[in-house]
Amino acid sequence: MNTHKRIQTLSIAALLIAVGTVIPLFMPKIIIGPMSFTLASHVAVMIALFISPAVAIAVSLGTTLGFMIAGFPFVVVMRALSHVIWALAGAMYIKKNPDIFETPLKAIRFNLAIALLHAIGEMIVVVPFYFGAGMDVQTFSYMVFGLVGLGTLVHSAVDFVITLVVWKALSQNASIAKIANVKKVYLIKNA
Repeated sequence: MNTHKRIQTLSIAALLIAVGTVIPLFMPKIIIGPMSFTLASHVAVMIALFISPAVAIAVSLGTTLGFMIAGFPFVVVMRALSHVIWALAGAMYIKKNPDIFETPLKAIRFNLAIALLHAIGEMIVVVPFYFGAGMDVQTFSYMVFGLVGLGTLVHSAVDFVITLVVWKALSQNASIAKIANVKKVYLIKNA
């Protein structure tokens, strides 16, 4: 990778980290019990998937640090840290299959696979916080499998659809298209 391309990639990663840190501070939230779901909070990390595995890792780690600096609860910071797993897996898959977004079925499968990895990672992270917290099995199951698991699955899938729309616009920029693994999203016709 030449120096100019490295600087572009680094700049885009930094911008995505900034956006990914600011979105949870200002976007609308749905709060159910101790969980909160912020619209578009995963878009920056998901855009990073389209660029490269290294950018996906950097944005996941950068937004985690941003959440910690912003004073979010430790469980939220740890949930953000779990994004490294699905972001890396998704970015590596996209790198090997850059045409994945040429058909709706491929894109839906990818979206569901990433959402499932996302949900599993967040459920694993929250178990130590809820297990032994004096709640009965039913409440524990509702919190971990319902709110975190199913909630993250839906939230991730919705954010990915938003990401596809945003990426459609971003990929029109020649500088971004030059460094990205995904050149175009064919699912979304020209608007």
